[in-house]
Amino acid sequence: MRIDPKNALVKTLIDCGAKHAFTLPGLGITWMLDEFYEKRDELNVVLTRSEQIAATMAQVYGRLTGKPGVYMGQGPFASTTGAFGILEAYFAGSPMVVLTDTSCYDGFGMYGVYQTMTGDYGAANIRQSLGTMTKYTAYATEPHEAVYGLQLAYKHAQLPRMGPAALILKSQIIKREMPEQTRVKLYPTEGYLHHTPQQISQPAMVKLAELIAKAKTPVIIAGQGAQTDESRGLLAEVAARGGIAIATSYNGKGVIDETLPIAVGMLGTWGSKSANRMVAKADLVIALGASLGPDYLRFRDESIIDPTRQTIVQIDIDPRNAGWVYPVDMAIEGDVTQALRALKTMNLGEPGERMTAIAQNNREHAFGVLPPTVAADGTLHNADIVRVLDRVLTPNDMLSLDAGNNRIWVTSMLRLRTPGQLVVPGGIGGMGWALPAAAATKLVYPQRNSICLIGDGGAAMTLSTLATCVQQRLPITVIVCNNRGLGMVRDNMKERRIAVDFSDIDFAMVAQGMGCNGVRVDRADALADAIIAARHSDRPTVIDVSVDPAASHVPASDY
Repeated sequence: MRIDPKNALVKTLIDCGAKHAFTLPGLGITWMLDEFYEKRDELNVVLTRSEQIAATMAQVYGRLTGKPGVYMGQGPFASTTGAFGILEAYFAGSPMVVLTDTSCYDGFGMYGVYQTMTGDYGAANIRQSLGTMTKYTAYATEPHEAVYGLQLAYKHAQLPRMGPAALILKSQIIKREMPEQTRVKLYPTEGYLHHTPQQISQPAMVKLAELIAKAKTPVIIAGQGAQTDESRGLLAEVAARGGIAIATSYNGKGVIDETLPIAVGMLGTWGSKSANRMVAKADLVIALGASLGPDYLRFRDESIIDPTRQTIVQIDIDPRNAGWVYPVDMAIEGDVTQALRALKTMNLGEPGERMTAIAQNNREHAFGVLPPTVAADGTLHNADIVRVLDRVLTPNDMLSLDAGNNRIWVTSMLRLRTPGQLVVPGGIGGMGWALPAAAATKLVYPQRNSICLIGDGGAAMTLSTLATCVQQRLPITVIVCNNRGLGMVRDNMKERRIAVDFSDIDFAMVAQGMGCNGVRVDRADALADAIIAARHSDRPTVIDVSVDPAASHVPASDY
């Protein structure tokens, strides 16, 4: 029996557990769409308006579900415009599968035909391009290789540390029938995906508990590895019982209720002073699923972490990450959830004096207290937006952030009460990410409200996501912090206003033209009312907020 490779690839995607595939199709991917149509009840193909949006939606889908998001696109565009989402997945450790082709037009790859990505003379090299930003890249020149390559791409994407993996198809094989193989036999997908996680060392956990019990000021730095439902609950319970302060990385923000007395906030230059100062006082630092990356430790500022005066223990699912940025006294390989389960049953010392020290630290460094700000008439300050979010966010809301000043004010000043409700670009952190992120979040959590906070610069980049939201019936809420320019770059340039000011866009009117609700606001009470009203709409809502161009990120930062 001869099998169409398109059939086999779609079946393999379904066998791997794919429920959605995100695409702006072209060439080889276009040739596959009829087979996707036959399986449309099992696999939803989400059409976007750019490869950037498709790749970002796939990355966020993978991040939130823990299962690879599928991104499909034509070779030259999948690997360039779509690199935005692939790189985010690579740096942030999000599982993702990229399905693309060489765009070589029926054997013309060696003739320098336009769009060709074969790596021949006159062509670009897609294997080389994707190889720099994926964990694994398979190149299929025969139909049976395509099936096996897709099986292996799924396998690699899900293994620790998770990330993007790619399958590149020689374009012509998509049209070719798959002959029966007598030597290279294909097997069912399931057997390739089995994985038994590394078990945490019990003796190592006993030793860690002893270190915690003896410490005067133990601090946990919680990262993305702690961002699972079970880990979040265990972390709060273990830290409260031991009186252990919890600071977070950027990707770890919101891992616990930040109004709890054990919370000290997010670390970094654009984080909370309370978090930075608490870690600086620690005699024992426990990195829990956190890389201790320089970007959130003020580029290895010795006043925060210093291996010569502090004991450092790092727990990570990938042994290469422990002792990566700083030398450590203990490196424990394994899943954060397992580690917390073990600590839950052990003696961690008395919490009394430790809790007093945390409270004193948070008072001294005004954790969660917004600094005084003034906005020009007819505008809001970013601090005003934080106050509104603090007032109106509910446990049923998910909040996606973008880049720039508005993000800094939220990560440093907004104390999130619902663990796991924050979705952030913690890989490359590029502008325009939050809109497709919010759309993917709504797909993953259809019963929850998906709110996006984004600047006007980022919103203009991926505003066409709204068309996908209308088509897919995803009623997200988009808050555009419209300061008519690049606020963070303005701050850095001070009075030298070159290449930082945009012409004004009425995002509310544009949204209405795309079939969405659109409203412009210039008062805090109007913003709150608009967010609440958007929850009851069956269409996407864009709230265009007039933000004072002079509103700076500096008061919310710890320089």
